[in-house]
Amino acid sequence: MPPPKNDTRWDGDDDDDEPIVEEHVLDPNDLMRAFLPAAFGKQTGARDRAVEFDKTKREGASEEKGKEKEKDKSKQHMKRVDSDEEETDDDDDSDDNDEDEFPTSHELVLKAHTKTVSSISLDPSGTRMVTASHDCMVKFFDFPSMSSDSLNPFRSIEPSESHHVHSATFSGNGQSVLLIPAANQAKILSRDGETLVEFVKGDMYIRDMHNTKGHVSEITAGCWHPTDKNRLVTAGTDSTLRIWDVNNKRHHKDIVVHKSKTAKGGRSRMCCVAWAPGEGGAKSMLGTVAMDGSLVIYGGEGPFTRPAMEVKEAHQRESWTSSMVFSSDGRLLVTKGGDQTIKLWDTRKLKTPMNTREFATPIQPESNIIFSPNGTNLLTGDANGNLHILSPATLKSEQTIPITPSHPLVTLTWHPKINQILTGSSTGDINILYSPTTSVRGAKLVVTRAPKKRHIDDDPTYSTDLASGGLSEDAILLPNALLGRTKGGLSAQLIGKKKGSMAPEMPAPTPWGKNNPDQEHVKKAYALSSMRDEDPREALLKYAEVAEKEPMFTAAWSKTQPKTIYAAISDDEETDTRDTKRQRR
Repeated sequence: MPPPKNDTRWDGDDDDDEPIVEEHVLDPNDLMRAFLPAAFGKQTGARDRAVEFDKTKREGASEEKGKEKEKDKSKQHMKRVDSDEEETDDDDDSDDNDEDEFPTSHELVLKAHTKTVSSISLDPSGTRMVTASHDCMVKFFDFPSMSSDSLNPFRSIEPSESHHVHSATFSGNGQSVLLIPAANQAKILSRDGETLVEFVKGDMYIRDMHNTKGHVSEITAGCWHPTDKNRLVTAGTDSTLRIWDVNNKRHHKDIVVHKSKTAKGGRSRMCCVAWAPGEGGAKSMLGTVAMDGSLVIYGGEGPFTRPAMEVKEAHQRESWTSSMVFSSDGRLLVTKGGDQTIKLWDTRKLKTPMNTREFATPIQPESNIIFSPNGTNLLTGDANGNLHILSPATLKSEQTIPITPSHPLVTLTWHPKINQILTGSSTGDINILYSPTTSVRGAKLVVTRAPKKRHIDDDPTYSTDLASGGLSEDAILLPNALLGRTKGGLSAQLIGKKKGSMAPEMPAPTPWGKNNPDQEHVKKAYALSSMRDEDPREALLKYAEVAEKEPMFTAAWSKTQPKTIYAAISDDEETDTRDTKRQRR
């Protein structure tokens, strides 16, 4: 048997004498390559992560890192000159590690609200986010269910009608959300947005706040207990702090009444509140700042009758202190005031601040300041839309990042698990800053996820909209079906009414059609139709004689009824009675 010419060749040296099949080799530019399979099995469209990350890279991020790197190198060079040390390659590696200390190289923007974002909070796992705004809305986001083309929240609610929301904060276990609206009743929502608890409001007519069950005026701030998931505290404009138990919504558990010691005296609005955890054997603390400028700290577990520490003029009077935050060990306290200052305090010696810095604080009452997860930096936003990373010792800006130029940066948070910084501004946008190398899940998961697949029915090119007048050739139209009173749709189109038109609907068809009946037809067809043109007084008087002769209701006593006799009054007596009536009037 001769060997094949094209597909096989004969190997005469082989003992088995089996033909060897040769593979066809196609030219790389051959059109037949498009019809050949590249691999076996179901193929999924994989996305290039590096390309997707480059799309969300912040403008000027490399320049900012370069400037910071030059500053660090100059400082290190001065130290080496003083100590006569030589540069090594290990120093360059340390500089590269410093660049990734703050996850600010990439950015994902969410168009969440229409007005100022007042609060951003994430659950401990970093999978769900809740935001509050001045547009009276609270929105819940779920990162695992979001994609690059679907950045919408899975639920939006208006918890308190016509009242904007100050804050919405996840609890320590992430199962509930503390909601602080601009009203006198705080709420607790589930992680899905359902209302679980609504605390009672107090009686506004009671002067002594100790005898009220809840806040009598607007609540301004609130926070959870650091360790107890069933306790929380709220601050209000009624000069009180109220500690609540989530299992008892009818009455507060404890109350702290702040007595202002200014010249006016009486009540003072409470601006902010913070609860410091008691770590390392330290006692927990409950701090607040009032509108009169006083900084007051109580023991976190009580008693709340007298403050443990107090500074009368911590900030300027009649200025709103928007935020205060404790360090993780409770030794440092930072306040951000409406007097355009940021102050650093030592809780072990609270008489005077350790450091003070002038700062362009936004006018929004929810502008906050936070510690970084490791406690080595402070983060806050200014009125110009810049994110400042401060040194806790000197309060100087180590790094300034423009986020929303010319628009105040109001609120921010840094989640330690996913290592991402989330900011909210007066534009209603939420900016999520992350790093492709150090951040985990969160925005990275959303950016790298492929767009959601749409059903074929969602494609308008493959469907026909009957409301726009599209009819097939085989469609059957029933004459009686055109009389249906539908709002828009096919029937409205065919009777001449456009979809979305503001013109009123035509009245129902009448028996007379388009012409009006004549007077004779109405008199004959409808009984009592002539009463429309008759005087009602004359219609009653024509039955007066019949009623006297043949009474229907008084016939039983018509014979025994006495005759009415009227008194005869002369003209002089009539004039006298008129004069007396005039005098009485």
